[in-house]
Amino acid sequence: MNDLVRQHTALSETDLEWLHLLVSEWQLLSDLSFADLVLWVPTLDGTRYVSVAQMRPNTGPTSYQDDMVGHLVPRGRRPLLDAALDEGRIVREGDPEWREEVPVRVESIPVRREGRVLGVIARNTNLLTVRTPSRLELTYLQSASDLAQMIAAGSFPFPGQQVDMDASPRAGDGLMRLDADGVVTYASPNALSAYHRLGLAADLVGQHLGTTTSELAPTRGPVDEAIVKLASGWAPRETEVEGNGGVIQLRAIPLKPKGVRIGSLVLCRDVTELRRRERELITKDATIREIHHRVKNNLQTVAALLRLQARRMDSEGGREALNEAVRRVGSIAIVHETLSQNLDERVEFDEIADRVIAMVAEISPGKVECRRTGRFGILDAEVATPLSMVLTEILQNALEHAFTQGEGGRVEVSATRTGSGRADGRLLITVLDDGSGLPEGFDPQRAGNLGLQIVRTLVEGELGGTFDMLRAEPRGTKVVLDVPASPQK
Repeated sequence: MNDLVRQHTALSETDLEWLHLLVSEWQLLSDLSFADLVLWVPTLDGTRYVSVAQMRPNTGPTSYQDDMVGHLVPRGRRPLLDAALDEGRIVREGDPEWREEVPVRVESIPVRREGRVLGVIARNTNLLTVRTPSRLELTYLQSASDLAQMIAAGSFPFPGQQVDMDASPRAGDGLMRLDADGVVTYASPNALSAYHRLGLAADLVGQHLGTTTSELAPTRGPVDEAIVKLASGWAPRETEVEGNGGVIQLRAIPLKPKGVRIGSLVLCRDVTELRRRERELITKDATIREIHHRVKNNLQTVAALLRLQARRMDSEGGREALNEAVRRVGSIAIVHETLSQNLDERVEFDEIADRVIAMVAEISPGKVECRRTGRFGILDAEVATPLSMVLTEILQNALEHAFTQGEGGRVEVSATRTGSGRADGRLLITVLDDGSGLPEGFDPQRAGNLGLQIVRTLVEGELGGTFDMLRAEPRGTKVVLDVPASPQK
């Protein structure tokens, strides 16, 4: 709609925002009317109309099988559009149109904002299945007529009341029509069922909805008064009420077709099961975070025990082996600590990488600077855990073998994300040092060092990536990892 309006019309950005607000609401008008809606806006030169939005009803058959958005119609071809635009009134005159042997009643509703008519809504009703209307259908049609008059007067939609149609109740979920005093004059079967879920034993018709709702969902103080006011339809608001083990969502729409409030529409939906599932998910997420927290604590305990054992070792080789194990356990603990703070099984790996670099840098034999460039981004736990161990081993190997005691140097970890957000995205990681370099004849794919064996196993086996070590120029070693950014299925 943005492109069509800016390309073909003279409407301002504030006018466009009003049209967006209207389109966010007009599913309700379409359902209450049992009709298709097409929004036509005059072009910049005033000789044509362009259709910028379309809505089909959920409550009846469509009048348009084709998509109408983007169509251009010369002025004069559809007299009802011209009359609604020029005269600023709802136009219903004329005989039904026949489209593919289907009779269609066409009406035009001007869209007004601050006294100006921005465009026209063509309301198209398929008459093929017309029958004697029920009480529900009559209430729908009367409510649709009231909303249409409010659109023509510029009082609907309500400014500042952007509606999320995916989350808000719809006409088919449950509808109640209230008079000016807030008394229910009609309640659809779904609305009645929703209130029965709250514990209502009687009929809704004739009841003051605000008072009835506050009695079924008792609260205290000003909240109770707010529910009474909202359920009475005095202002355009949404809320949820809970009582008797049930939860219903309410949306109030004041009706002022001629500038004077004549009553209101209240849409409702039973969301008891939805909220129950949400609470279960919240509980599940909390449980998972608690598990990660406990795993982290257990790993830190293991690391502390290994550290104590290392201090009691007489063998220098044994002591160093235990210290390496401490760092390996610590890298896994860092991942679980990060997961314990998240709502899902995904982590921002840059923070983990920085902590791993800081942890391993403590063993530096000299004044070696370790730093990170680039971004790892967000990774799944299935990738983050083995990758943290791989990074620990590579850094530990570089600091132990590339620099002699007291020698200064630099180790840089760089990360580049490709295809971010896609299932085939990859992560290219380079660890570069300016140390002594690789010995002659060194083959990283065959070296028996335990750390490199761990790296090969994790990179190629668990991550499904590739690993290589190369001589860097003019000196030093470069380790290159290419791994998928998403877990391998």
